Amino acid sequence: MRSLLPLLPYFGRYWGRLALGVLFIFLTGLFAVYTPQVVREAFNLIGDGIAQLKLPVEQRHLEVSKELHDWTAWTGLDLQAKLQGPLDDATLKRKVMWFALFHAGLFLAFTVISGIFLFLTRQTIIVMSRLMEYDLKNSVHAHYQRLDRAFYKHHSTGDLMNRISEDVSRVRQFIGPAVMYILNLVVLTIMIVWVMLDVNKELTLWSLAPLPLLSLAIYLVSETINKRSMATQQQQSRLSSLAQESFSGIRVIKAYAKEEQTVGRFRLAARDYRKTSLAEAKVDSLFMPAIMLLVGLSTALVIFVGCELLMHGGSSITVGNLAEFSLYVTKLTWPFASLGVITSQVQQAAVSMQRINEFLDTRPAITSQRDLLPEVAGAIEFRNVSFTYPETGIEALKNVSFKVPMGGTLAIVGHTGSGKSTIADLIGRLYDPSEGQVLVDGVPLTDVALEKLRSQLGIVPQDVFLFSDTITSNIAFSLDPAPDVQERVEKAARTAQVHRDIVHFPKGYDTMLGERGVTLSGGQKQRVSIARAVVRKPRILLFDDPLSAVDTATEEAILSGLRGVMKGSTTVIISHRISAVRGADHILVLEHGRIIEEGRHAELVEMGGTYASMHEEQLLEEARGT
Repeated sequence: MRSLLPLLPYFGRYWGRLALGVLFIFLTGLFAVYTPQVVREAFNLIGDGIAQLKLPVEQRHLEVSKELHDWTAWTGLDLQAKLQGPLDDATLKRKVMWFALFHAGLFLAFTVISGIFLFLTRQTIIVMSRLMEYDLKNSVHAHYQRLDRAFYKHHSTGDLMNRISEDVSRVRQFIGPAVMYILNLVVLTIMIVWVMLDVNKELTLWSLAPLPLLSLAIYLVSETINKRSMATQQQQSRLSSLAQESFSGIRVIKAYAKEEQTVGRFRLAARDYRKTSLAEAKVDSLFMPAIMLLVGLSTALVIFVGCELLMHGGSSITVGNLAEFSLYVTKLTWPFASLGVITSQVQQAAVSMQRINEFLDTRPAITSQRDLLPEVAGAIEFRNVSFTYPETGIEALKNVSFKVPMGGTLAIVGHTGSGKSTIADLIGRLYDPSEGQVLVDGVPLTDVALEKLRSQLGIVPQDVFLFSDTITSNIAFSLDPAPDVQERVEKAARTAQVHRDIVHFPKGYDTMLGERGVTLSGGQKQRVSIARAVVRKPRILLFDDPLSAVDTATEEAILSGLRGVMKGSTTVIISHRISAVRGADHILVLEHGRIIEEGRHAELVEMGGTYASMHEEQLLEEARGT
């Protein structure tokens, strides 16, 4: 239960609904306790009437119990008067039947009232659980947004999805049904046992004798349910991850004709999930019949011991009391039978909340403790920066130093794996350097508020990601609602040379994109991503190989359009194509994480080094292509 303690603030948020729920549970139990007493009075009255038939008419006399007087005072009926007068056989039978009908009506009324309060109980506690589920899902999702990139490299998307959906749903089962059943069990048990003890202590003790066995069964089963529930949830996460990967990678699967292999792998995972879930269900299925057996044993003891007490006549117990006790035991059947459901739900919720807490307790590695930069102007500096990826141990950068003045343009070229994209990640502070410092406007990034820094970044990542939304919404992703949004979106699309493509779509800018922008070509996705980066005119632009999927003519047109946007913004262009970087103010050539050459385009070509070789190779490729 310790893992469920973080839910206390959520209960505190809705304490009013919870208090009302407890009140309605009490009122439901109150009328549930009265109904067996009505049955007791009916049985006693009918039994008394049958006994009176054996007496002479002049000795016949029916009495109404004090309890019945108390319950029916509000009706205004003079119950004793109903029993006065001659009591011949026909009249006696008629009077007994009248009181039997009266008791039946009273029983029905109490049952209906109890049902109304039960409805109100569900409307408060179950609705409260839905509201808390809403808050918990939002809290988990908001926490996901605060976690850094390294976290997502260690956890699969399927597992993240399972914790925010399946695990939160299981926690809700505890917050709603389990809490309601627990409160109902406590309130109803106290009220019923109190009344039973008032009627007959010996019979009460015998009827409750099996309860210690029930406690022992719960204790023994809880640990097993906990372990099997944890295994089931882990298999569920694995299953979700496999499904998500197969859907996202459907192009690759079909390209290699590996559908059967993918189906087989999923089938094996589903088989493991079936095994663990059936093992958990087996414990649940054995638990419920065991509880019902113990409750049945209580009923049998009530009947046997009650008959013994009646036969010996040494007790004030009546036939009506036997019927009353049988009903009380029956009414305790569901609360105690629900212990199986409660135990399972509490254990599953505890496991799920433990899994949720693992993420909620994870602190982002990238945080800002203070903000020493009033406004981002855009000057960038690397001072002896080295970086090693924590998840792989690969050293991506080694003692890299450079400066980009405000409004300047830096280009970075190099072969695959040379560390180009790592520089972009460090500027956006997706990671912090292992050694050295990255500064913006002379202030270390660790002393700049993350939101302030990233609000002035326009990034075109190497792996383009578009949302399943309209083209307008994707381009305007970084913009706040404003009247001129559509105008700015179209201007950015023209700059990125994608406007013509968009207007030829049947719905134009309102075209809905598929998952990850799958309905667009690679070049169109890159250009939409470029439009998204430049639409708000940020102080710093980061282009991580943004033109790899476009032809040379489109590349030149895009670069021509970007020159106007880049004026006044500090721009970092990362590319393996020399044609994309030759106009930069300064060019860095990286190899194995080190700067091996730097300068302007003409200077680097004249040096005859790595940059010149890359330039010559691309010229030959272009010549062969033409």
